[in-house]
Amino acid sequence: MKIYLASSNKNKKREMGQIFPDCQIVTPADEGIEFDPEETGETFLENSLIKARALHLITGQPVIADDSGICVDALGGVPGVWSSRYAGPEFHRGRPDGKKIPQEEQNAMLIAELNQAVRSGSFDIEAGRKMGLFRNGPRSAHYTCAMVFLTGVSECVAAVQTMEGTLLEDVGEARGTGGFGYDPIFFLPQYGRTAAELSADEKNAISHRGKAARMIRAMASASNM
Repeated sequence: MKIYLASSNKNKKREMGQIFPDCQIVTPADEGIEFDPEETGETFLENSLIKARALHLITGQPVIADDSGICVDALGGVPGVWSSRYAGPEFHRGRPDGKKIPQEEQNAMLIAELNQAVRSGSFDIEAGRKMGLFRNGPRSAHYTCAMVFLTGVSECVAAVQTMEGTLLEDVGEARGTGGFGYDPIFFLPQYGRTAAELSADEKNAISHRGKAARMIRAMASASNM
């Protein structure tokens, strides 16, 4: 089965290929399709649907789309849906000029912002725990992925999953060459490693994207999509 992936990210294409080994995963770039929809949603799911519908309108074929990002509990979920545009405490939703900064700078800024919040004690851990946050202490963070599989205008299944962990205390401790984005500073206590240090199989087994993709596959199979 041929499935279009609403992304130009080669890392995401690789991960989807590993999770859907019986399918041909194709990105718009693979077929010379110009694809850059404006992600105006306030939630991961809204952005996923925007991308899926836009690509389905172009191709008329089944589409998988996801939107994901890292959410830091002590920062109220920042950067969240703006993870790729995050530019420090003054520009949670990105720079006014729209210019993205290098990932290494984003990593350093996010750690620095969290360190400041921890020092100032500007959050209530106990209140947060009642809402399911701070599962790994004051430096808790989680990746969220909202994924949709769309085969028609009104034929769609969706799944939202998370991967829980913490942020490192110093960007100089960032490590690992696997994964992408904030993975080198996202520490997984149960593994004693960052997400970037996991093998592809290990990451797919526990990651937000891997879990969401398996739910999508199961739901699509059950509904004969």
